[in-house]
Amino acid sequence: MTTVRTRLTAVNRRARRAALVAGAGLLALSACGSPAPEVVPAPGVQPTDCGTVTLAENPWVGYSANLAVISYLARNELGCEVKVQKEAEAESWQHLADGSVDAILENWGHDDLKKKYIDNDKVAVEAGLTGNQGEIGWYVPPWMAEEHPDITSWRNLDKYTDLFAAPGSGGQGQFLAGDPTYVTNDKALIKNLGLDFKVVYLGDEDKLIEAFRQAERDREPMIGYFYSPQWLLSEIELAHVKLPAYTPGCDADPETVRCDYQPFDLDKIQNRDFAYSGSPAAALIQRFRWSNDDQNQVARDLNAGMQPDEAAKRWLDANEDTWREWLPTGG
Repeated sequence: MTTVRTRLTAVNRRARRAALVAGAGLLALSACGSPAPEVVPAPGVQPTDCGTVTLAENPWVGYSANLAVISYLARNELGCEVKVQKEAEAESWQHLADGSVDAILENWGHDDLKKKYIDNDKVAVEAGLTGNQGEIGWYVPPWMAEEHPDITSWRNLDKYTDLFAAPGSGGQGQFLAGDPTYVTNDKALIKNLGLDFKVVYLGDEDKLIEAFRQAERDREPMIGYFYSPQWLLSEIELAHVKLPAYTPGCDADPETVRCDYQPFDLDKIQNRDFAYSGSPAAALIQRFRWSNDDQNQVARDLNAGMQPDEAAKRWLDANEDTWREWLPTGG
C-alpha cells in the first residue's frame, strides 16, 4: 500500500485524548520493572488511518537498522507518511513528551527518564522490548589480549599506562569513546577505580569503529568504550576488559559508580497519545521484535553504503514470516 493519508485532525486528536483519559485506568505500565503488556487503544478509540508518523533517529547504526525496517513497513504496508528526527537520546525524550516525536525505537535503560516522563509526567509509555540484548563495556583489540593476557582485567590496566599514552593525553593512558551523548560512566569509573587514564571522545560511532579497526590492523595499542549489538563484532572479536561485577543499584549514583555496565533488554518508548490512538503505526512499533543477529544484518548493509530502503527490503524479503506478525492485522 503506497497511498499517503492525512494526519488526524485536531478535533480527532482531542477526541482520542478524552477517550484515553476515560480508559487510562485499565492499563498499568511499569517504567523500570518487567516488560510492559501490549498497549491497546482506550475504549471507544477505533483504528485510524495512519497519517504522518514522526520517529526519532539516535546516532548509532543499530538504531538506524530498526528505523529502516519499521519505516519501510509503515510506508509500504500501512500507507503512513514517515518523518525522521535525527537527534541525541535526551532530546528524543523531550520531544516525545511535547508530542513532536511519536516514538523512540531503541532505548538503552534510562531509568531516570522513564521515571520522569512515564511515571511522573505520564506523557510516555513503554512499547515493548525490541528483542535485542544490549551490552556496554570496555574493550581492547584482539592482538593486545593475545600479547598481554592480563590486560583484560581492570586491576592490571595501570601497568600499561605508558602503552596507551598518546599525544594530548598528558602522559596518562588514552581511553577512546565515541559520541559523548551515549550512555557512559567512563570518566567516573576511571576516577573511582583509581586508574591513570583520560577519556577522549572521537565524536561519533563511525570514528570509534575505525579506531578499533586500525588498532587491530596495525597492531596499535587501544582501549575504548564499545557495545553490542554491533555489526563490527562479527568482523573483529574485541576482547572485553572485566570491571568489578555489576550488581543492581551499583550504578545508582553516577558520581560514585565503580562497577561494570548493566546488561540491557532494549525497549521502545512511545508518546502516550500516539500509543493509544489506534494508529496502525503505533501497533507495528509495539509488535516489532527481532534478534541481535537480525539487527546486525541490516546494520552491516547500511554501513556498507546501502540505502535504508534497500537494506530493509533485503532483510524483509528473507524474513516474511517474522515481519508479517508485526502488522496490526496479523499479516
